[in-house]
Amino acid sequence: MQQQVIAHDSANTEAIGACLAATRPAHAIVYLQGDLGAGKTTLVRGFVQASGHTGVVKSPTYTLVEPYQTAGGDIYHFDLYRLNDPQELEFIGTREIFSAEAVCLIEWPGRGEAEIPAADLILHLQPHGVERQITFQTSSHVGKDWLQRAAACLTAIS
Repeated sequence: MQQQVIAHDSANTEAIGACLAATRPAHAIVYLQGDLGAGKTTLVRGFVQASGHTGVVKSPTYTLVEPYQTAGGDIYHFDLYRLNDPQELEFIGTREIFSAEAVCLIEWPGRGEAEIPAADLILHLQPHGVERQITFQTSSHVGKDWLQRAAACLTAIS
């Protein structure tokens, strides 16, 4: 299953993240793909804040992972851009993270190769000026069910 939406600005991109948070499952793996500046962290910010986190949401570019405990459940935001070797993920406890009841949002998943689980939902973000085209692709029953629950909200936003 696949769906595309247009985010007209950063606030719209955050709203798409909030829409996904409102319909989220208890456990899912999400890949966020796109070039630098495509809006991946902006979408994550909307997701995390809509899940109840009131603090700053920053990109874990140097720490690789930023955990958030929210009323809606645990969220782990990964940014693998600076990962030198996929084996490094083993040293930060990802095996426990990926098996936990949590949503894991992973930027630059290709750099994690075989050390990260398959995605339930893949988001491709592509900038077009200030707008972003976001393509949602499902890879599992969890992702398909999630996208179906979020479809009306996503359509209303774009």
